[in-house]
Amino acid sequence: MSSPSTNSRAIAEDAEVRLAPLSVSRNLAWWESQIAATDDNEERRTRAEIAWSDALSDPELFAAVERARAGGASDGARREIELLRNLMLSHQVPAPLRARIVELESSVDVRFSRHRGVVGGVEVDDTAIKRILRQSDDVAERREAWEASKTVGAEVAEDVRELARLRNEAARTLGYRDWFALSLAADELDEAKLIETLAAADRATAAPFTRWKGSLDARLAERFGRAVSELRPWHYADPFFQETPPDGAVDLDALFADRDVVALARRTFEGIGLPVEGILAASDLYPRDGKCQHAFCIDVDRRGDVRVLANVVPTQDSADTILHELGHGVYDLGFRDDLSWLLRSTHLVATEASALLFGALAGRREWLEAVLGLSPDGGAELAGRPRGARAAELLVFTRWVLVMNAFERALYADPDGDLDALWWGLVSRYQLVTPPDGRRAPDWAAKIHIAVAPVYYHTYLYGAIVAAQIAAALESSAGGIVDRPEAGAELRERLFEPGQSVRWDRLVEHVSGAPFGVDMLAREVSAANA
Repeated sequence: MSSPSTNSRAIAEDAEVRLAPLSVSRNLAWWESQIAATDDNEERRTRAEIAWSDALSDPELFAAVERARAGGASDGARREIELLRNLMLSHQVPAPLRARIVELESSVDVRFSRHRGVVGGVEVDDTAIKRILRQSDDVAERREAWEASKTVGAEVAEDVRELARLRNEAARTLGYRDWFALSLAADELDEAKLIETLAAADRATAAPFTRWKGSLDARLAERFGRAVSELRPWHYADPFFQETPPDGAVDLDALFADRDVVALARRTFEGIGLPVEGILAASDLYPRDGKCQHAFCIDVDRRGDVRVLANVVPTQDSADTILHELGHGVYDLGFRDDLSWLLRSTHLVATEASALLFGALAGRREWLEAVLGLSPDGGAELAGRPRGARAAELLVFTRWVLVMNAFERALYADPDGDLDALWWGLVSRYQLVTPPDGRRAPDWAAKIHIAVAPVYYHTYLYGAIVAAQIAAALESSAGGIVDRPEAGAELRERLFEPGQSVRWDRLVEHVSGAPFGVDMLAREVSAANA
């Protein structure tokens, strides 16, 4: 790259010319690696990631960015300079170290995509495992399915530890304590505030979660014919107890049998004036071998090429998932046309808020009646119960986020520690789940985010809080969300259009009318035991 200008606007424009094409190449290579986990696709993805990292590591550009930032970037590009600095920061490390991190991340990621557990002598995907845990009354089958969900952890655990070591080495070359601290700084999140927020979330949810889970455990004990003290992780309805079991909520899966979940999602967004046909046409939506089992949305070019990868089946969980991913997608399509490439992106908290806002609709009475077609009598029968179910979901998910965040802080503090014991200690403390007797296995490594989306999980909780704030604001201004085009217009104007021209915390206050805080979480979870 030629010597960058000292003018901050010129610096941002020069960076866009170089980075935008590399970003598209990287995103396309990553997409191909997720829809088909082949060696060739992994190699192409690795090359594209290294080319992207090489560009972001440019020392002259970074020095110019730092000078412009220190000088105040007074010529109107202040926000672009901040975002460019955040984008480049973690790449200011030696090339061999960056390449090793990229190669190892790609290797671990493709192993997750290829891996299938074995139940009853047959390879099964994650969807089949979750189906067993949600539906089967055969405890032996449930245990085998749960253990199958963890086998990928043993396959990748040592490489995940090595990734933590390498990431820490990178962070320390930049003067940060570890990768956890660096990640928060690059995401414009204050670590002390995060710890304070999570502690407040712990206080707000500990007692209601204990009461709710006590009721759940009593029902599970009766269902499986054993004492509460004998319940173990496989008695719950997903491999990590991060979702509300049917026994602890309103089980709506029967309403989705034989329904076209993608059509329901399309109808949802059309009803609020946010069409998603273009996204769906470019997407890969149904399960098959060799494909990533974890849903995501990707904005390929920041100019309208937005895609979703999902593994849709006719269940409420699948409806939640596709609505969630399209919630990311409509955000990516909603930026103002005049925004620069650097501003045509989303902060993690803001985009998760949009996704969680829409995903939650799949359990709301207004959506069940208007979109799914549940009769008013059926909706009346459910009256009150979906709200209690939503409160339970927030309780379960908040306790899970507390596990993930505490684990990752400890992982980066000491990647060589006894992570197996640490994991189950946190699960016991926050989720009140009894570990399997005598188990010594890297079950923590079976969670893909720890390997390839590190220091991310707190954004889901932040997003859930912001989503609740936005939902309350839309209830007041538009009467709700479902089939209310005015709600879609308000989201587009106040949340989507600014892109990253506004910091996430100021954007939250702008769209919801209130500063970010856990008060809304406390109010929402109060219905769990009502």
